[in-house]
Amino acid sequence: MSRTITVVHGDGIGPEVMSATLSVLDAAGAGLDYDQQLAGMAALERLNDPLPPATLDSIRANGVALKGPLTTPVGGGFRSINVAIRKEFDLYANVRPVRTFVPGGRYEDIDLVLIRENTEGLYVGVEHYIGMEGDPRAAAESVMIVTRFGAERICRYAFEYARRHGRRKVTLAHKANILKYTQGLFLDVGRELAGEYPDIEFEDRIIDATAMQLVLNPHAFDVLVMENMFGDIVSDLMAGLVGGLGMASAGNIGRGVAMFEAVHGSAPDIAGQGIANPTALMLAACAMLDHIGQPETAARIRGAMQKVLRRRETVTGDLGGSASTQEYAQAVIRALE
Repeated sequence: MSRTITVVHGDGIGPEVMSATLSVLDAAGAGLDYDQQLAGMAALERLNDPLPPATLDSIRANGVALKGPLTTPVGGGFRSINVAIRKEFDLYANVRPVRTFVPGGRYEDIDLVLIRENTEGLYVGVEHYIGMEGDPRAAAESVMIVTRFGAERICRYAFEYARRHGRRKVTLAHKANILKYTQGLFLDVGRELAGEYPDIEFEDRIIDATAMQLVLNPHAFDVLVMENMFGDIVSDLMAGLVGGLGMASAGNIGRGVAMFEAVHGSAPDIAGQGIANPTALMLAACAMLDHIGQPETAARIRGAMQKVLRRRETVTGDLGGSASTQEYAQAVIRALE
């Protein structure tokens, strides 16, 4: 039976990498129907709304979305369209796997997953200016919000993810040595939950030491969980271990709704040239297939991508080749088993 998903092609290179990704999904026999919707600048230009109600209705009805990179319009409105979608559907878990596909880098055999809390912390945007002595912007204040509810559901998600995927360890990274209330609560909840998962090794580390150790010895980690801003920063650091954002995907998971995306931007400087690397969005599509119960198809696509990337014969310019976006996609299709 086919499954309908919402597809948002996105801005800049979005339509190009999405077209390549959908062609691979179709060739692999994923059995998907595409409900194509608009968001970002494309939606603003056509519908005068960067996040139209029809797009939100589609995601709500289908429960799964595959999204290309979006450009948030400059000026009033959303701070980020991605953040608006996450808030609309309470997509509380941001899942960022990083895995070595291209050999010969600084690190080999990287296979890590970062679970980032997606709705709380400093990114809730509770901030304001404080006026002093005639200066209305003499100081600025932002509030970090951590709730027991939010900390518990993201930490439990990390433990459940580790158990479900046969992972051995969960590392909770924090700054509870300084932020004793907000980060302290996050750490306390993680430690409490660890007792319910005796089959999963648990450790906690200070966030700055974690960043250093990820560079010195990334193989010491497995699944990492942390609050919103720390996760935002460290997930990009981890992408650097495997070649950069062009090799990184993300799933945003809530109750009943999930959105999968490439984490790189819309790259308007190369849009329309047919040279963009679609790897990140293809990996996001594989994570989506895992989520909807098609792990065999996801494994076939990942295997085909790995063959193409290891041969390095038909890859895009950023990977050292000269292939176009579609030529790369066709090479992946030929490598499918």
